[in-house]
Amino acid sequence: MKMKISVALLWITGLAEAFLAIPLIGGGFVISTGYSALGVMFVLHAITLFFCFREYSPKSGSILGIITSLIAWIPGIGWVFHLITAAVLLITAAMSGSRARI
Repeated sequence: MKMKISVALLWITGLAEAFLAIPLIGGGFVISTGYSALGVMFVLHAITLFFCFREYSPKSGSILGIITSLIAWIPGIGWVFHLITAAVLLITAAMSGSRARI
């Protein structure tokens, strides 16, 4: 069965958030891009949320991702939020993908 666009985007944004949650590497990447990586993630989460509404997929991970993108410029808090958001997105994607195949 074909994977929904929203589930694919949940996987992509979850993996991107997991990368940003890696200590020093994720923070270094965000700082080296002049914090524009957070803007890109905000847009990706907004697009994912749009497809989640359209395809009736879980929305909690995308909403949390948007919040994370807005407050992740704070070093310690940003790391924790990236970690939590990555976990929520990946778990949601895994659960959505298994439900879609039934």
